[in-house]
Amino acid sequence: MLRPLRLGLAAMLAAALTFSAAACGSDEHPADGPVTLSYMVWDTNQVPVMKELAAAFTKEHPTVTVDVQMTPWTDYWTKLRAAVSGGAAPDVFWMNGPNIQLYADNKVIVPLSDRISDAGIDLGVYPKALVDLYTFEGKVYGLPKDFDTVGVWYNKELFDAAKVAYPTDGWTWADFKAAAAKLTNPAKGVYAIGASVSSGQEYFYNTIYQAGGQVISADGKTSGYDQPATIEGLRFWTDLIKAGQSPDLKTMTDTQPLQLFESGKLAMYWGGSWNVSEFSKNEYTRTRVDVGPLPTGVRKATIIHGVANVVSSKTSHPEQAWEFVRFLGSRPAAEILGRSGPIPAYTGTQTGWASANARFKVQYFLDAVTYAVPYPVSRNTAAWNEAEAKHLSRAYSGEVDVATAATALAKDMNALLAKE
Repeated sequence: MLRPLRLGLAAMLAAALTFSAAACGSDEHPADGPVTLSYMVWDTNQVPVMKELAAAFTKEHPTVTVDVQMTPWTDYWTKLRAAVSGGAAPDVFWMNGPNIQLYADNKVIVPLSDRISDAGIDLGVYPKALVDLYTFEGKVYGLPKDFDTVGVWYNKELFDAAKVAYPTDGWTWADFKAAAAKLTNPAKGVYAIGASVSSGQEYFYNTIYQAGGQVISADGKTSGYDQPATIEGLRFWTDLIKAGQSPDLKTMTDTQPLQLFESGKLAMYWGGSWNVSEFSKNEYTRTRVDVGPLPTGVRKATIIHGVANVVSSKTSHPEQAWEFVRFLGSRPAAEILGRSGPIPAYTGTQTGWASANARFKVQYFLDAVTYAVPYPVSRNTAAWNEAEAKHLSRAYSGEVDVATAATALAKDMNALLAKE
């Protein structure tokens, strides 16, 4: 997405979803003839390329028109929930990891596994982590559209002034910490990094897995927050705050790390491939910043996420909706997307995206797929996302030690998972 992708917000909105399984089916199958499919998306920046894709699909299917409907991210899940409850759900829409199990479990979207098999689609053309993310109880519910990984964006001017080498392959946590100490300049109000608790995707999820820990067990039933390795992954960030190498929690609540980075107050910013567009357009960052890989802890790891296209179980045009989703997951569609959108998920079609963004060392985002970890989710990701914010904020503010906060979080999270 997205982007930036604020998954915590999506999860909180999705928490309120309740559906009637009986209301989620449709027996209306109109006779062959002109059909208009509604396609709901959340990113204004991607509307032009989505319309281009819709036109390309109509060229191949002259009787089908696609109406691209843009709803801002902040309203997307609320509007979608209302549309589903009111019987006016879009035929096809974007889906993310934190919500896929909720929507699939409540039969709001249809499984695509049989159609994928019948069409002979090779799911191996997409990153396995994304296919797994959109698989629920053994069935695939969405075809991956794009993906994003996380890297270290850095201010070249601040690195040069501090005589610190730019992030590159092979650098470690120790290298990162040594660089952070040199890059922090209190006299000029410059910090090395912003240790934000606002989003696990860009921050602490990465270091948790780099430390050898986990957020949630593979079966989605147990929290990993009370594991020693997970706690070390969190301590990575709280230590930066304690050392004065990151602004305190209050400062980052008042002014987001992205804003601090774009004003030259942070030497580094852990962000995603989605930031390419933002940093290319921003007058300050477009010539001053570049990107490198995340540092290696016990292991190399970065969170991978991406949007999938799904079919509503309420659609009156199931065949046409599937054909559109199938097209969106194809190589030709991915090549169109890559020229002016996010990183296409279809393997081998990322060259256009890399070429279009050659201003930065974006190959690092593509290389990261080999060691990427799927965004952690469960049936009700919302509930424990809220618990994360509650407990980890206490650790980041210094109110309690990170181990105390993590242990309490694990207890609450396990109780929530047991209710799923």
